[in-house]
Amino acid sequence: MIFALIGILIGVIIGFFLPITYATSYSLYISVAILACMDSVFGGIRATLDDVFDARIFISGFFGNAILAAFLAYIGDKLAVPLYYAAIFAFGVRLFQNFAIIRRHIFSRD
Repeated sequence: MIFALIGILIGVIIGFFLPITYATSYSLYISVAILACMDSVFGGIRATLDDVFDARIFISGFFGNAILAAFLAYIGDKLAVPLYYAAIFAFGVRLFQNFAIIRRHIFSRD
């Protein structure tokens, strides 16, 4: 767990000090990919609390979900159909479910 916190800290520091920008036309793809990555992170925390965490599953889900969500948004953009709503709905529901389960794990430890 300490490595995860160190990784988050390094990511925040890099984000503050490196001037990384992107075109606003990519904001839809990036926001959907970030939502997918957050879903994976919350799923990883949940798996850790359930003692079933597997790094290979986490890494493949992290990148796979992000790529799939961005690809879905891209295809929807090319077809002029808002397919990114499906990714927002799916990952949003899973994110809140995982958060609720994490919360129950934390408060039931008494």
